Amino acid sequence: MTFTLPTLTDIRSPALTHSLQHKIDNKTKPLGSLGRLESLALQLGEILGTDAPALQDPQLLVFAGDHGLAARGVSAFPSDVSWQMVENFLAGGAAVSVFSRLHNIALTVVDCGVNHDFLAGLPAGSQRPGLQVRKVPGGEQGTADSSAQAAMTALQCQQAIQNGMALVKALPGNALLLGEMGIGNTSAASLLLSRLAGLEIEVCTGAGTGLDASAVQRKTKVLREVLARHPGATTPLDALAAFGGFEIATMVGAVLQAATERRVIVVDGFIASSAVLVAHALQPLVLQACVFAHRSGERGHEFMLQYLGVQALLDLGLRLGEGSGAALAWPLLQSACAMLREMASFESAGVSEKAETQTAQV
Repeated sequence: MTFTLPTLTDIRSPALTHSLQHKIDNKTKPLGSLGRLESLALQLGEILGTDAPALQDPQLLVFAGDHGLAARGVSAFPSDVSWQMVENFLAGGAAVSVFSRLHNIALTVVDCGVNHDFLAGLPAGSQRPGLQVRKVPGGEQGTADSSAQAAMTALQCQQAIQNGMALVKALPGNALLLGEMGIGNTSAASLLLSRLAGLEIEVCTGAGTGLDASAVQRKTKVLREVLARHPGATTPLDALAAFGGFEIATMVGAVLQAATERRVIVVDGFIASSAVLVAHALQPLVLQACVFAHRSGERGHEFMLQYLGVQALLDLGLRLGEGSGAALAWPLLQSACAMLREMASFESAGVSEKAETQTAQV
């Protein structure tokens, strides 16, 4: 199978950046008074290549997959919760379902390797609204146990990445919001962070779905064993195959394709950021298209954001996943674009600007 990753180019244009900054600075407000909304507006304009950006047909993809490592007790919930939550997404009952409806975001669940047949009992060729099945051959029930062998083969990893690229190519709109579901996937994200950022596994490992302190210690011990089993998995793709889930690998492809198409990528929490971590290791310029929605309450996320050199928009103590934080941050992106397009300038509103010199106080 021929496997070619997209090559990203620098999207920054000094002329456009200057135009955007001039437009922001001359809105009817004190200089810089809209704080981080101004830098967000600048970034969105740069991604979309215009000083009047408009977000269209936002697409939230929830990438779902099971993990063989979950059998080692690294999660507080059984693996069956993965498929049960997918059904909850499809029924519209999950948090991300509610937030997506509220903000008119199209929600699609992608079965990347959940140990369940969501089309069972349906006629051949049938589809379910809001569901895309993109299982990898040999990985229909999820990844292998990474404490015993690589989570996926190199070929499976490549196929998952290609699946993610193909998914995004077929989507409308100019904004992609990232979500995920998979019992055990905080372990995969912690392993990727530890290996690719060179951090101790203790720093990268948190409570996940709600482990207590002793359970986190046991989880950390298991993850240390996994790292020791795969000492040669040091390149981004080798690490992804050794430790990652099918949902993370598919998300890597989606991120790379979205960045190639200059879509705005809204990154959720720890797991979604781990996919960006891998994509960044492959193509550093991917960060130009990424808006990080929030800093998760999951322990490793703060260190992941620091390693990438990025700042998240929100800090609400969220650690649900699903894309819930990305959906919650969405109105901020809409507001930043509306400010650029609709807010008056001093000149257009006939409002006096700040004086160049101010009379000294006596």
